[in-house]
This record gives sequence, structure tokens and C-alpha cells, in this order.
Amino acid sequence: MNYIELRVEFSEVHPWRDIMIAQLGELGFESFVETKTGLNSYIPETIFNAGILDDMKEQQGIANLDYSLIEDQNWNAKWEENFEPVFVNDLLVIRAPFHSPDLKAKMVVTIQPQMSFGTGHHQTTWLMAKKLFELDLTGKEVLDMGTGTGVLAIVAEKLGAKKVFAPDIDEWSFRNALENVALNNCEKIEVALGDDQTIKGRSFDLIIANINKNVLIQHFSVYSECIKPGGMMLISGFFETDQGDLKKEAGNHGFIFEETFTKDEWAMMQFKAPNRI
Repeated sequence: MNYIELRVEFSEVHPWRDIMIAQLGELGFESFVETKTGLNSYIPETIFNAGILDDMKEQQGIANLDYSLIEDQNWNAKWEENFEPVFVNDLLVIRAPFHSPDLKAKMVVTIQPQMSFGTGHHQTTWLMAKKLFELDLTGKEVLDMGTGTGVLAIVAEKLGAKKVFAPDIDEWSFRNALENVALNNCEKIEVALGDDQTIKGRSFDLIIANINKNVLIQHFSVYSECIKPGGMMLISGFFETDQGDLKKEAGNHGFIFEETFTKDEWAMMQFKAPNRI
């Protein structure tokens, strides 16, 4: 299937990017990649209507807008062509099945690349993975919200987590995560298809959520209900400039901010739940 890639640059990213994502989602665009100053989004060529862009060009906040055709191709072959192993210092190497088995690190995770978010190449996944190695996860119950490929859930189990719940709203990611859990011989990860409603009634020592700013803000109320007293929450998937809004909203739900970690202008924030939340 051919796809159209729509590229939008904003005069001010906030709040215009979030508004644009909502608008494009209603028009049938299937996926979105946030850039530093804009947004790339994708829609099947068969349902794309170039006429819808005329009004968008005049919208407030948009500095530039253009699109191009991405012809049908073997996406898995394309991934294999460009997919390089990811090293998180000497702690972790994330490799694909077609990479050399001789790569050295304290932990090796094998991920079958299927265009799901979370192969480890993104700065936020790297930040999350590194932080997990600094924690004692032995016997802990972990939530990996928006699991993507399942890579962080797999790392959590290998670091000693007793149970890992790994939901994702995207069916493609759900199936890819199931495949990767099996590929790494994991037995304590429950992969699920669904949103934050899937975690109601559960409880966790650690919540990791590598999503985007708006979804995180929407989820904080549910996270506050299912985190155990004194538990930890790690969030990422956003730029350094988004920290203020996230810190404020998390605080409104009882979370105590502890510290921030950054990489290439992307950020990860660490929070603690009070003994009673």
C-alpha cells in the first residue's frame, strides 16, 4: 500500500501540534512522528484528499505544510537495511535476530523490528532502559504502559520483576510485543490490547510510561489509583520544554517529583507516590 507523508512545521509547537494531531486523526491519518519543530503524519494514499490541506495552510500556528508519496515497499526489509544494534552504555544491547549473536553487554534483548515504537533507537527508550538498570526490580510488579515493541517490559523481567503488565492501544504493537516476549523467552509479562482502562483494579510498584505529553496527562488520575504507596513512576516521550506542565499535573494527583534525565532535548521524569496517595 502506498502512503502519503504529511510534514507540518509550526511557528510555535505548543499547543498547535496537539491540535493538529487531533484534527488529522479524525481525517484518517494513522500514525504520527513528533519532530523538534513540527510533525510528520501518515495516511493511506487511497483515502487521502489533498483538498483538506488548503484550509490547514491558513490555520494559526502553521509555518509550513507539504506532503509526498511514499510508494509501497517491503517495510521489514527496509527496517533490516537501516536497523543497527542499540547500546545503552555497557549495560544493554538491543539487537534484531539478523544481527550478530556475539554482541557484548550485561544484557542482550532481541527485538524483531516491525515499525513499532520502542526499538531502543529513540532517546526516550534509551533513557528509560538505562534508568531501569539503576533500580532494584527484584520481586516488583511493573506496568509498562504503551509497551510498543515490549522492549522495556522485557528488560524489567530480566532485571527481576515478578510480574509485568504491558498494554498498548495499537494492535500492530500488541502483536509485535507478543512476538518479542516469546523471542526473549519471557514468562512473567502479560501483554494486553487496550488503553488505561486495562489497568484499573491492578496495583504496581513501578509504572513506566513512554508515551506523549497529552496521553500522560490524561492517564495520571488512573496511575494514581493503581500505584502502590511509595511506588515509583517514570515517564518519558516528551521534550525538555514539556516538563513544567507534566510536573504540575502529576502533582495534582499526588505524585512527588524527584528528578529529570535528558538526552538530546528529550526528557524522562521520575516521580514517587507518597506512602498514602
